[in-house]
Amino acid sequence: MKFSFHRTRPALSSQARWMPFELLVALRFLREGRMQSALILAGVTGGVAVIIFLTQLINQLQGTIIDKVLGSQAHVVIKPLEEATQRVVTPRTDQAVAALVQPREQRLRSVDQWERIAALAAATPGVLAVSPVVSGPAFAARGNSNKSVVLLGVEPEQYRRVVRMDDFMTRGRFDVAGTGALIGTDLASDLGLTVGDKLRVTSATGRSETLDITGLFDMGNRDLNRRWVFVTLKLAQSLLDLPGGVSNIDLTVRDLFGADAVADTLRAQTGLTVDSWMQTNSGLLNALSNQTVSNNLIRSFVVIIVALGISSVLVVSVVQKQREIGILRAMGAGRRRIMAIFLLQGGLVGLVGSALGSALAYGLLVVFSHVFKSPDGSAMFAAQLDPMLVLLASVVACGVGLAAAAIPARSAARMDPVQAIRA
Repeated sequence: MKFSFHRTRPALSSQARWMPFELLVALRFLREGRMQSALILAGVTGGVAVIIFLTQLINQLQGTIIDKVLGSQAHVVIKPLEEATQRVVTPRTDQAVAALVQPREQRLRSVDQWERIAALAAATPGVLAVSPVVSGPAFAARGNSNKSVVLLGVEPEQYRRVVRMDDFMTRGRFDVAGTGALIGTDLASDLGLTVGDKLRVTSATGRSETLDITGLFDMGNRDLNRRWVFVTLKLAQSLLDLPGGVSNIDLTVRDLFGADAVADTLRAQTGLTVDSWMQTNSGLLNALSNQTVSNNLIRSFVVIIVALGISSVLVVSVVQKQREIGILRAMGAGRRRIMAIFLLQGGLVGLVGSALGSALAYGLLVVFSHVFKSPDGSAMFAAQLDPMLVLLASVVACGVGLAAAAIPARSAARMDPVQAIRA
């Protein structure tokens, strides 16, 4: 009696039968080198997680900083030109002029034809809101205590469109009428005031008025909380001796980082002093720019490290799979197919690593949002992912995987079948 034994391979699954040849072989190579595949996948996952986490973290922190800075100021401010003293006699090289020209002291002046300027600003592309403001120094007194303050005369409905004062109100609402006034919480604490009390203010011109405190605000800035006193536009014009005028016009623009362009346009059209928040906060802007450069450098180094990791592992895989590559070539697999197998390995690692890295980045954001808090106890940033950032990181990871696999893929495709099998 004869017995015959045949070694049979497990039948392919129904899904594997429909897979392209290159994808099937690429998955098998990855599965056979489990340790190498796990290490390279861990590297890609960590790289994608670092890129998404740092980018999202820095973007949210920068957004929070800008929001807090701009929460208490206008995006663009129009003011009168500063007064300057000019020489009557011009000095020459052959003649000395014994004249000391000192800069003139600046006085509170109104924006010339401010209604026309406000209408022009409102019609400028990119401008969302316009608010006339009268501001000037004054003394606030209650009993034997007095403080130096800044009177701000505003139209509440227009001003709240420029500065979100409703978000800063702790008592009452942002609205003034008659002799009503809104003061900061720190000024109220210094002078022992609360809603319903009275406050005496005296301007530099000697005019005074007794104000009724109708609300308290907290701007998150002690200096502003101690100095700002909001009154009606007409009352400020009367106290600061600026009848019918305004000291500046505040604007809000649609694009924060386009404020400079709007300011340049209005400066050219009006000939007045027009400053954007980017000019008045140039130090903050430089710091944010340097932070962005640092983030870009870190992301670039991470991408390079991930690419080197993928390439080095696939180079080792080509050396280990020489015999298999030779057999595939001998069976009729062309160079393009061999090259596609290793390119698919790099692309698959990038695709899976980007998905795992996105999940890891979100987990890190959740953890750090609960660990790091603002001084007031609120979260410094929200644990959320920008879909476009995740998509971009995934595209970069897949692209890096394909690019890193290009050199090993070309090396495998150039192998001679006979030499590969003998190796």
